[in-house]
Amino acid sequence: MSQTVSELLVGVLEQIGVKQIFGLIGDSLNPLADAVRHSKIEWVGVRHEEGAALAAAGQAKLTGRLGVCAGTTGPGSNHLVAGLYEASRDHAPVLAFSGDMPRKLQGTDYIQTTAPDLLFRDVSLYTETISTGEQAPGVIHQAIAAAYAGPGVAHLTLPQDVLSANANGAASSVATLRPRSDLTASENDVAEIARRIDKAGNLVIMCGAGCRGADDLLRAMSDRLKAPLVHSVRGKELMAYDDPRWMGGLGMIGTRAVYNAVQRCDLLLMVGTDYPYSNFLPAKGTVIQIDERAQVLGRRTPTVLGVTGSARPTLKLLLERVAAKTDTRFWDKVTQERRRWDEMLDKQADLARSKDRIHPQAVARGVSELARPDAVFVFDTGLNTLWSANWIRQTGSQRIIGSFNNAAVGTALAQANGAQALDRSRQVIALVGDGGFNMLMGEFMTAVQHRLPVKVIVYNNSSLGLITLEAESVGLVPFREAIEFPNPDFAALARACGGHGFMARKPNDLMAAISEALTIDGPAIVDAIVAADEMPNMPHIELEQVGHYAMAKIKEAVLTVTGG
Repeated sequence: MSQTVSELLVGVLEQIGVKQIFGLIGDSLNPLADAVRHSKIEWVGVRHEEGAALAAAGQAKLTGRLGVCAGTTGPGSNHLVAGLYEASRDHAPVLAFSGDMPRKLQGTDYIQTTAPDLLFRDVSLYTETISTGEQAPGVIHQAIAAAYAGPGVAHLTLPQDVLSANANGAASSVATLRPRSDLTASENDVAEIARRIDKAGNLVIMCGAGCRGADDLLRAMSDRLKAPLVHSVRGKELMAYDDPRWMGGLGMIGTRAVYNAVQRCDLLLMVGTDYPYSNFLPAKGTVIQIDERAQVLGRRTPTVLGVTGSARPTLKLLLERVAAKTDTRFWDKVTQERRRWDEMLDKQADLARSKDRIHPQAVARGVSELARPDAVFVFDTGLNTLWSANWIRQTGSQRIIGSFNNAAVGTALAQANGAQALDRSRQVIALVGDGGFNMLMGEFMTAVQHRLPVKVIVYNNSSLGLITLEAESVGLVPFREAIEFPNPDFAALARACGGHGFMARKPNDLMAAISEALTIDGPAIVDAIVAADEMPNMPHIELEQVGHYAMAKIKEAVLTVTGG
């Protein structure tokens, strides 16, 4: 039985388990939409194509399975690009479609003309135009294979007339289109790591997102070697916050105890992480890195041994070789410092700290205490990231995703929509700053329309808080006219969209607002008015930066007095 290119494409996506396609329909995509209508795949119509790409990226980050998004001719598909960088930078498999004009109109400077394959080249591992029905089966297979192999973004340009044309044959080898398998390090490499570990004194193991599924082995390694486990922000979700081995994060999203441990240890074993902030990595001492991506080995800090391998199989072999250590003095010191840091965080998150102002730390802690044990947290980018990542105490069964490599503002809500579409019964919570929420707030309507019960917590300080911090860190007075702005009543906005809205202006309002939002049926927004002048903790700060902050505050005070 013959089938069109659209039917072939949708059929392959069904076979490999794709549940949704996120996008906006236009004339060039009508044949694709018709094929989707006759399939088991759900079309999720978004309010902006960037939201479609972000939703697909959110799904792919959460599951490691292919996310799919689509935009129509010209401007429609162009809008996908910004969102696709989320998948590209976080190495999540996403397939993006650009609808295009019929082939007979190409090359004539027709309305909405673009060159999608050229435009998408930087963000994609693979980009190609399907020009004929005969070409379609092979190109569809190649695109999905490339997205999984990266993993990352693959892109197909789909002329309208080609989508309606008959495909020449069925797609073959569909069973090969799946996430890549783990890579085991060589015996020689494992033996060399073990030799260096046995020889070292104080050890720290740093865990990244590549350690997913290896938490039991990490615990066993920590116990055997008396080695504290620390994490990148993408690794935070791997274990429960209160696991005694899990000492916290490194960097601004981290603790002083972890920074000191990393600087003082004799050996830092980095597993499944390409941690980018070299200034937090050891100035002295030995570093060994294990990662399945050979290209990341040794590029952030001087490294004596880089081993290509996935975390789980490599740690399993390593655990069989390393000798047990008995000296707990280093472990005990890190544990004591971690407890002191935790006590400070608790005080800062205490609602009783102020009678009339909500501190942002209390918002994050309140969400943490009331969220379900298997909730999905989606962090946005900005100062709000520091509040969420440092004060949420994860259970180990919860998931945390965000724009951690792309660091793009305004991405959380749309990613949360993608995560929620996978399972409407699971609790998905987007934690956003007001600046980021303003960027793509229309995607709340996507949640309402498609019955995605996403919960949105807005840290509302009427400014771009991180921009203030960044300016002051180099001694500059923040450009208030550019970073401060009025906001609508986000709770009223939620209700106007058909969702639920809750406002918290005072500490006494906060927990009730969060609780009701998290338990109510359907999408909801909590508009939390937070103190705008709150400073985050600095696990490590250079003396030069101290001077910069002081100079910026002096300049601000002078300008306030003089009216300048």
